[in-house]
Amino acid sequence: MNPSTRRRTVADLAGLPIERTLHRATPFLKWAGGKSQLLAAYEQNFPYEFRSYFEPFTGGGAVFFYLKNSRPAFDATLSDLNGELVNCYTMIRDEVEVLIKELKKHKNEQEYFYAVRALDPAKLTEAQRAARLIYMNKTCFNGLYRVNSKGQFNVPFGSYKNPRFCDDTNLRACSAALDGVEILHQPFHHVLKTAKKGDFVYFDPPYHPLSSTANFTSYTKNSFSAEDQETLAEVATRLHKRGCMFMLSNSDTPFIRDLYKQFEIKTIYAMRAINCKADGRGPVAEVLVTNY
Repeated sequence: MNPSTRRRTVADLAGLPIERTLHRATPFLKWAGGKSQLLAAYEQNFPYEFRSYFEPFTGGGAVFFYLKNSRPAFDATLSDLNGELVNCYTMIRDEVEVLIKELKKHKNEQEYFYAVRALDPAKLTEAQRAARLIYMNKTCFNGLYRVNSKGQFNVPFGSYKNPRFCDDTNLRACSAALDGVEILHQPFHHVLKTAKKGDFVYFDPPYHPLSSTANFTSYTKNSFSAEDQETLAEVATRLHKRGCMFMLSNSDTPFIRDLYKQFEIKTIYAMRAINCKADGRGPVAEVLVTNY
């Protein structure tokens, strides 16, 4: 029996849709600063084998899903300070069919979008909250996730002709990739509680602004300050002394380079997609910091 036939048999016996085990999982959200476009450049910098994987700023999860598709099996812990995002990952891992059912209730209409945006997540079920997040992410302007000081999603309708906000094949594949993964709602420094020698930690924090007017860190109601960047560098240094491998992405600024001057720093170019001016979108230098 060839491998693909064996996997189909396992899927059938488990009562799962076949695509949940055969499809390569890719990010289920569009995420500002997402790393899908940079994975080819990152590949030569990833360690091939590691004990466990930690991603304290999970966001769209592009690096996690890539490693799941390209590396030997590993334990993983994903965490983020965005509670709605953590709930979404948890629902995909644990209740993907319930989530898909909720997503199929939504529709790509402007008036409907604003009605959904106005809903109080605290009054929704966990499945409804997760479906709301994916729906708004796929139908809002530029796939941008942004909240105001009260933590309320405030991105306008995107007017896309046919957004695919219910990609059930990929959602099932993501559920399979997340099987057994620990998903936590916590700040980044908590990685110090569990990461051990031989583990790999990838940090993708809100980027340090290139200028005083370029700051976009409102993925939660709390901004990410220069002091937070300094704390993150201290966490990375402690992981290094512990024998952990870490990789970190950030903007290419003198401040960031100085924070990580004791480590390997490479320049990577990314396409900037979010800018109010069209001529401000294009290749922008970022740094990739590693300690191995």
